[in-house]
Formats: sequence, C-alpha cells, structure tokens
Amino acid sequence: MTETSHYWIINTRIPNCFIESTIRTQTVDLPLTPTLERDRLFPCHLEIKNGLVAAIVPNSSDSLISQVPTDSLPIIEAKQGIMIPCFVDLHTHLDKGQIWERSPNLDGTFQGALKGIYRDCTENRKWSYEDLYRRMEFGLRCSYAHGTRAIRTHLDCPPHQVETTFQVFKELQEKWKDKITLQAVSLVTLSYFETKEGEIFADAVAELGGLLGGIAHMVPELDNYLARIISLAKERNLCLDFHTDENSDPTSQTLRRVAEAVLQHDFSSQVVCGHCCSLAVQDEETANQTIALVKQANVGVVSLPMCNMYLQDRVAERTPRWRGVTLVRELDAAGVKVALSSDNCRDPFYGFGDHDLLEVFTLGVKIEHLDTPYDNWIESVTSRPATLMGLLDVGKIAIGQTADLVLFKARSYSELLSRHQRDRTVFRNGIAINTTLPDYEELDDLIFHGYE
Repeated sequence: MTETSHYWIINTRIPNCFIESTIRTQTVDLPLTPTLERDRLFPCHLEIKNGLVAAIVPNSSDSLISQVPTDSLPIIEAKQGIMIPCFVDLHTHLDKGQIWERSPNLDGTFQGALKGIYRDCTENRKWSYEDLYRRMEFGLRCSYAHGTRAIRTHLDCPPHQVETTFQVFKELQEKWKDKITLQAVSLVTLSYFETKEGEIFADAVAELGGLLGGIAHMVPELDNYLARIISLAKERNLCLDFHTDENSDPTSQTLRRVAEAVLQHDFSSQVVCGHCCSLAVQDEETANQTIALVKQANVGVVSLPMCNMYLQDRVAERTPRWRGVTLVRELDAAGVKVALSSDNCRDPFYGFGDHDLLEVFTLGVKIEHLDTPYDNWIESVTSRPATLMGLLDVGKIAIGQTADLVLFKARSYSELLSRHQRDRTVFRNGIAINTTLPDYEELDDLIFHGYE
C-alpha cells in the first residue's frame, strides 16, 4: 500500500449519500449494474493529495486513462470495493470495557449487569489509575484499528471514582487527539444534580469539556430533575446526553419527558437520548406522539442494537420475545437523526464486542431490518453521529475533506455484511494505517491477577 502524499484510488464504489449531487449527476446517463442501482453505490476514482481528497471522478465506461491522469502517480486498485468515511461511535462505555472475565454477568440480566459493575468498581475498588488507563486505551486501540475517527464515552461517576476517571480521560483525550476525537458524558442518576455536590460536579464536567448526562427514570420528580440539569447545562453552555427507557415497560416514557422538557425550557443545544427501548412496546398512537415531540425538540436518538438485543427480555430458560431495539425506522421517517453505536464491550452489560462499527452496522441491519433498500443507513455509523457530536468535518467524503476513509474488498452490501471484513484498509490523512488489533493477553495481569 502506498505511503506517498499524492496518488489515486481507482475503481471504488462510494454510497450515494456521501457524494455531492453535483458530482453524482455527472453519471446520470451512465448505465449501472443491478448491484449499483439496488445498493445505491457511486462508481468513481479518488485523487488523494497531501492528506486530502483532491478530486472525485465518476467511473464511466470510457477508458481509465481518459478519466484520471495516472501516468506519473501511484495507483491503488480498489477492484470495485466499497469505500466509506471513517466511523463515529456516539455511545460507548470505555471505562467499563474488558472486565468480563473478572466480573461476568452469568445470568445475563440487566440487574446482573448492574451488580457486576458495582462489584468491579465500588466494592473491590479495582478501577485504579492504571486499570482504567490501560483498559480504556485498549478500547481506543481497537476502535482506531477498525477505522473509528471519533468516540463519545459515558463515564460512571460514583464519588470515589470521579477524580481518577476524569484524570485518565483527560490524558487519553490529549494523547489520542490526532487519531480519535474523544468526548465524555457523565453517567449518574439525575437526582444527583439536585444536590450541592451535583452542582460542583457539573462544574467539573464543564472543566473537562464534557457533556452533562445521566440515567432518566420514571419517578415523580423526573420533570424537576430534567429542569435542573437543563438549567445547569444552559449556565455552562453544555450539551446533554441521556440514557432513556432501557426496558420493556410501555409505561416508561422518559424519552417523551426529555423532549417535552427541552421544548418547555427552550434548550437549544444538542440533546441525544440512547436506548429508547420501551418505545417499541408502546401502542402506535403513543409512540407516534413521542416521535413527533422528539423531532420537534431536535433530540437525536442512538440505538444500541447489540447490547439491547442481549439484555432486553432476558428471562432464565426462556427464548426472548422481542429484539429489544427502538423504532429506528419510524424515527428516521419522521426526520429524527438516528445513529447506531457500540455501547458496552466485554463487560457485564454485554459480554462481546470489539468496538467495530462495521459489526454494529451489520447486526443493526439484520436486527432492525435496515436492508433492501439500504438507503442511507450507512450514515448511522458515520455522518449522523458526527453531526450529533458537533463534528462538522468528520464522517464525510468530499473534495477538500481530510482523507479519513475505510476501503473494503466487498463490492456490495451483501458482501460487506456477510463477512467480517478484517482485511479492510483504513486511511488516516490519506495514509494506510496498521490495523493490527491489540492482544487480549496484554490485560491479563489486570483481569486475572489484579484482585485486591
């Protein structure tokens, strides 16, 4: 693979949603194969120069030499492989990651997950500086190798843990700033912000450059809690990110209450709500009313298909009756920005995962029926989460844009989603990076011998 600063990637296919209409219309009379039409892929060549996309040339039936001036420049032959911008992971829990072996959730339930995290973080106090730093960086290394450009992580914030967790996050954010843009969200119960300590904590989150967030529960005081956190966010010019309705109870409507609070208090900064599972078990009228409010309030929704399918409707010795995911199609049809993200990775909430957004997208397509046609759902792991994170220069393929790209050998969505694509090529600033994943044994001393 070339490491020069000026070259061409030829014979690639880019999803139409990433291509400017002015470029796409150049092929209006171009006869397309059924695969290109069905999958809405744009055949083209890319010129990469000094780390940027310098040109996007439609791949017509004319000779290649007439299309691109390749005589004096290196060429990467994509062989009709699909290319997308680098991934963006809107909802993760890097601080919990990789602890499954030392704190497994053997019954697989939500309560079992809560107990497992409590034991690991609070009772045994394993989350030392070294433990957090190494586990979180392990997750970052996986993400980077798979092709992720930006991550938002929720950080558990029990009082004894905040100082250490924030210190580790700040150091990793600085160390990785040229590779992965990192954002942090507080993860506490919303009632905490009602206290004086909660206000001081909000100041610490603002100093960290993070977002205010927490878990919304259907309690009588919820509206007061939401008013309080919105007030704190306004005063500090912070965005908000909530865990909402991570259950199968149709009476759980915290997503709706968040949207109503945003509108009532005229909160204009970006709000994101994750999970929103109970929306899928509510009657259609109730769900549609909530979706309309979410759209009106400009609240983004992030679905976590792998973790929610794993945890929701889990009862011992019984097959689950539903998939645990929210109404992504209906939200998208209403104009709500919907993202898919990885959530937990190898911890009590989800015993699997590798911070690979292609795996998230692949399972999301299959669990949530986002195929045939695929439309622009690939944006749910690229440009949409980038927008919700306020990263306007990420998740795009455009002339003048940084060449942060992922090239697959797969030529269609069926090929892309049928194999793991471990042979993908990840370009950062136009240069192909080393995509070797870290070895699990690097953490053995923490996971198997780090007990106090």
